Amino acid sequence: MLNNIGVSGLVVILLIALIIFGPAKLPQLGRAFGDTLREFRNSTKGIVDDDKTDIKKEDQHNLL
Repeated sequence: MLNNIGVSGLVVILLIALIIFGPAKLPQLGRAFGDTLREFRNSTKGIVDDDKTDIKKEDQHNLL
């Protein structure tokens, strides 16, 4: 879905955000978005690591 935006679409989105939120709020919004994305990525990484650990435990149990 986001692969089809392109550079011109991204520029339009940034201009609309600039008009709606103003130049003072834009850096704060970008920082908040980055923090949210980082937290989401860390959470999903933790879930994937837990699943891998569970699979290893099941494999070891099945071998016995």
